[in-house]
Parts: sequence; structure tokens; C-alpha cells
Amino acid sequence: MPSVLDVLERRLNGERLSAADGVQLLEECDLLTLGQAADMIREQMHPDRVASFVIDRNINYTNVCTCKCKFCAFYRDPGHQEGYVLSREELHAKIEETLALGGTQLLIQGGLNPDLGLEFFEDMLRDIKSRYPIHIHSFSPPEIWDLANKSGLTIKDVIERLKAAGLDSIPGGGAEILDDRVRKAISPNKIGWEQWMAVMETAQSLGMKTTATMMFGHVESLEERILHMVRVRDLQAKTGGFTAFIPWSFAPKNTELGGEGSTGVDYLKTLAVARLMLDNVANIQASWVTQGAKMAQVALRFGANDFGSTMLEENVVRAAGVQTRVPLNEIIKCIEDAGFTAVQRNTHYDRLKVYGEDM
Repeated sequence: MPSVLDVLERRLNGERLSAADGVQLLEECDLLTLGQAADMIREQMHPDRVASFVIDRNINYTNVCTCKCKFCAFYRDPGHQEGYVLSREELHAKIEETLALGGTQLLIQGGLNPDLGLEFFEDMLRDIKSRYPIHIHSFSPPEIWDLANKSGLTIKDVIERLKAAGLDSIPGGGAEILDDRVRKAISPNKIGWEQWMAVMETAQSLGMKTTATMMFGHVESLEERILHMVRVRDLQAKTGGFTAFIPWSFAPKNTELGGEGSTGVDYLKTLAVARLMLDNVANIQASWVTQGAKMAQVALRFGANDFGSTMLEENVVRAAGVQTRVPLNEIIKCIEDAGFTAVQRNTHYDRLKVYGEDM
């Protein structure tokens, strides 16, 4: 077996790493060596020393869900007294506040609510687009698959109708780990990894950009963690439709799954290996939501080139006991203190505003 330094040298010379290489790096490579290599790859891919972020809001239109994922502390069963569906007035107020703060993107997600059909989502999208100039980056693959089941339509038909109503791009939620052994253990009622990929490939074939996430640090093996990255890389090679990869660590508090979650070292090593493995995905996001601003700042030197979003509202991770809030000025300071120029971007990573030292 080659040494980890041999593996890193091959990657730095432009060679694609195998799944076995990725597992070896996670198992054997020390944190700082791995981070340095990922930082060098980040420098090759983004040589202008810029770290970006988007101003957006996460809006959960409902918390009613039939999926019962063991890692989720946010959902409520149908009929539960704490279940809700946002009114249009509440939705409008959230969007108007987002726009007033310079927001350009909405991340709208919810549960698999049996009372909400495709027409509900089409009406919501048309309503938003008729009122507000904002990008709608919304509805995860499990939600779209559920809509197809309820409507009797194909995935392609559902996405085409959502797109016609105003959907601009699709987030990578519901990926967890793209392996069905893991999915059956933590979310047995959710779609399998091939169905998740089918939604993404269909959306990308229709010209929509998407992101990919990975929630790690629960029951998956290191091999399954790397397999997730390889499967994202394989679809990217086919379609080029993923704009970013966002690995984030499982938050165990208040969940049925429980456990300890990931350490900061495990997070940084996984992020660095993602940068090394995903040679065809341009952007890797740091996750301050689960790790905090300081760890996300460190992540910028472990392969990440993006600080994610300001996330003016976040409910799902907060329900699992993580209550991190990072205001815009702190995001900018974290980026600049790490030695990068802070840039506000849009969903497609076009640069909207560059922050200088004097601002």
C-alpha cells in the first residue's frame, strides 16, 4: 500500500483519487498534513484568495412530516398540536426582511406533509415570484419524490412544473449518507440513495443547478463516507450540475438517534478529504451552523472556499440543540482574519460585492 504522502503527491499532481485512497487518508493521515494538501488544492482551484458567502434565509414552510428520521428533532407527526404550515402573510414577512438585509436567496424546505400537494407548491412559488425579485433555491429530493408519488406524475414532470412556477435551483438536502445501509438505519422511510441521485440528475438535465450535502458522524463507516463523495463525483462527471458540496456534522441532541456527534478534528479531516476527492466540484462550503464560526474559519485553510450563508433563520439544526448564530459582520471578519477577501455571491457563485479592508 502506498504511503499517505504518496497519495497526496498524486493528487497534487492532478491525479484522481480512488475510494481506497480516500479511506486511507481519513484513517492514516495526520490532521495538519491533510489540511495543508487540501489548502494547496483549494489554492489551485481558487488562486485569487477569495472566500464567498450568500445572504439568504432558511424558511421551513411546515414541520409536519411522515418520514420520522431518527436524526431529526424538528419534525412533528400529522395532527400534532405543534404542527404548522406557514401562512402567506408569515412567508411574505420573512421574505421582506430577507430582502431588506440584502438577501438574494431563499432556501425553502419542510417535511413530507401528506396534506400538501403539488398545487400548494406551485401556488407558493408563483406568489413569491410575482411579488419579490429573489432566487428560490428550494425543495430537497425527498420532497420532490414525495410530490411525484402524491401527484402520480414523473419526477421530470414535477420538476418541470415547479420550474415553470418559479423554482430556480434545488438544494442537496436529504442526502445524509448516499448508501442504503446507512439510510435504512437512520431514515428508513426516506428515499434511497439512487432515488436521491435520480432527482438530481433529472433536475440537472433540465438545466437546473443543484448542491450536494453530506451529514456525517453517526452510524456510517469511513468507507461509506468516502463512497458518498465518489457517488457525487460520478454524477458530476456526467452532468456538471453540482455547484457546491456541503459536508456537515450530525447534531445528536434531542434526536432519537442520539450519540456523540463528530469532533472538530473529524470535521476538518472529512472536509479536507472532500476537497481532495471532489476534483470536479468547484466549491466546498464550511459549515458554521454545526461547528461554529471559528471552526468554519479554520475550514477555509482545510479546503473550503465558501463560508456558506448568513442563514438569517435556521430551525432544523437548532431543534437538535445547536444554536449558533453568526451575523454578517462576523462572517466578513472571519474570512478576512483567515487571510482571504470576503465576497458576497449569489446562488450560482457570481460575485455581487467585494469587501475591502477599509469597509
